[in-house]
Amino acid sequence: MRRVSADPVATVLSIVYVAGVMWALLRTDARPAERVLLSLLWPLGPLAFLVTVTILLAASVIAYPLVMVPVLVVVVALGWMLF
Repeated sequence: MRRVSADPVATVLSIVYVAGVMWALLRTDARPAERVLLSLLWPLGPLAFLVTVTILLAASVIAYPLVMVPVLVVVVALGWMLF
């Protein structure tokens, strides 16, 4: 029988998620139902932060033309390196 190994990235993400759940269950000062809900949904906070920062960066590229030049240079350089 062949042994199947787990994807290391999925393993690390699972460990981080479970650690966040345990931290939220132990350290949140809410009632039990809210504590469980907050502990299961904790990844939405960092995700919302990333979405907000991405939107602000996109708006700054449009609003301030001086920001657009370095962004375009980085995008072109990354595109050239990846393809």
